[in-house]
Amino acid sequence: MRSWQLWLGVLISACFLWVALRGLQLAEVLQVLATARLLWLLPGVAAYMLGLWVRTWRWRHLLRPVQDVRVGVLFPVVAIGYMGNNIYPARIGELLRAYILKRKCGVAVSATLATVVVERVFDGVVMLGFVMFNLPALAAAAGDSGFVGSIQAVALWGALAFGAALALFVAAAIFPEPAARGVQALLLQLLPQRWQARAGGLVARFLGGLAALRSPREALLVLLTSLAIWLLETGKYWFVMHAFDFSVSFFALMLMNGIVNLATTIPSAPGYVGTFDAPGIAVLRAFGVAGSLAAAYTLLLHAALWLPVTVLGLFYFGRESLSWAQVRDLRGSQLL
Repeated sequence: MRSWQLWLGVLISACFLWVALRGLQLAEVLQVLATARLLWLLPGVAAYMLGLWVRTWRWRHLLRPVQDVRVGVLFPVVAIGYMGNNIYPARIGELLRAYILKRKCGVAVSATLATVVVERVFDGVVMLGFVMFNLPALAAAAGDSGFVGSIQAVALWGALAFGAALALFVAAAIFPEPAARGVQALLLQLLPQRWQARAGGLVARFLGGLAALRSPREALLVLLTSLAIWLLETGKYWFVMHAFDFSVSFFALMLMNGIVNLATTIPSAPGYVGTFDAPGIAVLRAFGVAGSLAAAYTLLLHAALWLPVTVLGLFYFGRESLSWAQVRDLRGSQLL
């Protein structure tokens, strides 16, 4: 990755960490962490891994119109992709998933990336649903705090953005030929002639990757699967909460899950440092959890979300005979 992208992410993460930890005594946070009942991490990790398997099933469903690939083949690719997102900036794990699937199964990278984009749009819709559904509880907990108003404004604008993206993809899937003609006309205006034919082929394959959205039944199935994925991840939040001496409702944790995952779309250092932690701590404090306790829980939860899938992804990465140099050198020209 270009160094400026990495350092920009580090700077943003540093700012979010400062916001997350200001006014807290680090010694108190560490003391709370030292008393955590770590056995509760085990069912939390199990819930997350089940969610990872459901993610893989959803991805297979989205890929099926392009090529039917078994879940057993896709699961290691998904784990490697999440590992890549956790240790490299700019979500390079998504490109890594497409690159490995092309190597293993010959699936066109542009079609794979279409399914990944669809995944992210549905994830965003569910996350915003979590936020909107639980905003009244946050308002009751935080009173007239400007924090509630800020979250509500972000959620409304985010709902418009993700809703528009979903509608656009569904329309492109249902009417692929008009969509292709429209994009081709745009490419004729924007690209030099020598690139137009190649770009047109990429567009056709990308639109092919949206084919799973042509049926309302199939789109509903993807939405319900996405809901199950994020409820399982919220289950991990709930299990990890039991490692500490506080209690909030499952709905409050749904809200926290929605807010922190929307925040991690902001560019940051690898592993979403800061962009995960600051909003997570803020939500818990709004529900009356003491600052040091909220910080200890959020930091442990972040580690428990990051470490298992990263280790699993590294294991599968080693089995793929890939080198780190190949990952660092991933470029659009190589992939496409």
